[in-house]
Amino acid sequence: MNFNRLWPYLQLMRPANIVTAWADILIGFAASGAVVSLNQVVEGQANSANLATLAWLLLATTGLYGGGVVFNDVFDAELDAKERPERPIPSGRTSYQNAIKLGGLLLVIGVVAALQVSLLSGILAASVALAALLYDSLCKHHPIFGPINMGICRGGNLLIGVSAVPAMVQERWFLALIPIAYIAAITAISRGEVHGGKTSTGVLSLLLIGAVIGGILALGMLEKYEIIVALPFVILFAGRVLPPFLKAVREPSSEQIRMAVKAGVLSLIVLDATVAAGFANWPYGLLVLSLLPISIKLAQMFAVT
Repeated sequence: MNFNRLWPYLQLMRPANIVTAWADILIGFAASGAVVSLNQVVEGQANSANLATLAWLLLATTGLYGGGVVFNDVFDAELDAKERPERPIPSGRTSYQNAIKLGGLLLVIGVVAALQVSLLSGILAASVALAALLYDSLCKHHPIFGPINMGICRGGNLLIGVSAVPAMVQERWFLALIPIAYIAAITAISRGEVHGGKTSTGVLSLLLIGAVIGGILALGMLEKYEIIVALPFVILFAGRVLPPFLKAVREPSSEQIRMAVKAGVLSLIVLDATVAAGFANWPYGLLVLSLLPISIKLAQMFAVT
């Protein structure tokens, strides 16, 4: 397969978004206690979960997220033919059948890779895969269950990272609530990407983002979380995500909403870096944050919505 034929399949997978999923794994890896400093990562001394474990989990999330967004276009093929005919499937650059094969293969890779770490990791991966398919096929257009379903996918992805130390999933499960609330905010406002949205939806999204910031600050109550270290990252996160969302509330046009959604998706990395810094100190947070320019560059080449 030459590069020109490969390009539409890469477009289906939304590479910029996959990089944000890697950040979920890195934060979960830190929250599990598998790593407490960047030096441990560099030196390969990641406690009970070594770098091979991290590599399997990163491969798992690549498959799960990539497969999930491919099936997003599969289930939306008929609608995209009317609203977004430039996308790979309606434009004919990718066949419907090949898209299904690619999405299925990626989801299988995600689950199998997670099983290399532990049975719990595999169960979490399978749950995320099912949640992604449920969202793509049924819940996407529901005003309540859609945002919650997508948030559960990202929360589950974070817990896959925590499962680097399986016993920690039960102790750190509540961390999944942060991406659940944040993704719910992005998904809710994204409903106006094509025809414009409602001010009330934008306000709801802002409230959810406020809850996310409050949740991060509340992590300071944990014994092993350094909120002082995380504060600069909190400021960066708020500075990146709040302005475009405020604009979308004031002017809920399709253009402003698309800009808010794009900023929200890319800022997932900043959110993850914020939480990761508190668990594993600022160098590790910067490691996670280093994924941001990669994702931004890919977002210039591939759509993120």
